[in-house]
Amino acid sequence: MTNIRVGNGYDVHQLKENLPFILGGVPIKYNKGIVAHSDGDVLLHAISDALLGAASLGDIGHFFPDTDQKYKDIDSKLILRKVCDELNQLSFSIINVDVTVVLEKPKLQPYINTIKESVAHLLRIPVDHTNIKATTSETMGFIGRGEGIVCYATVLIQKT
Repeated sequence: MTNIRVGNGYDVHQLKENLPFILGGVPIKYNKGIVAHSDGDVLLHAISDALLGAASLGDIGHFFPDTDQKYKDIDSKLILRKVCDELNQLSFSIINVDVTVVLEKPKLQPYINTIKESVAHLLRIPVDHTNIKATTSETMGFIGRGEGIVCYATVLIQKT
């Protein structure tokens, strides 16, 4: 019997001027960046939470609390690597990942393939098992006003 599980993840952060903007491990050129305790990579955070949820391991706040200064400015690639290590210890493998980023600006289309390749590399899965989508909020709400970014991730994992 195959043990297949699905997980979903969500992350949201504010955008402020003169901060780094990293998405899926890829630096994005923009005049605003992500406000966060870590490097603020909402895409990798959402994937990490989705993976942990699928494996019934809680969330990234359990492993990397934002109240702990040793995680201040941590590279989110390290967070994702730790999550993948936790899954590997439980004999889970990742089947596929589907991500939606909600952001008014900057337009992400020029970065999508690079982000997709980065995520696939970090997860050690084929690029064609990784999907990254971007949309706007049609100028509505905090996203529409350029104040923030949201990311949703869905993952499918299998116990091997």
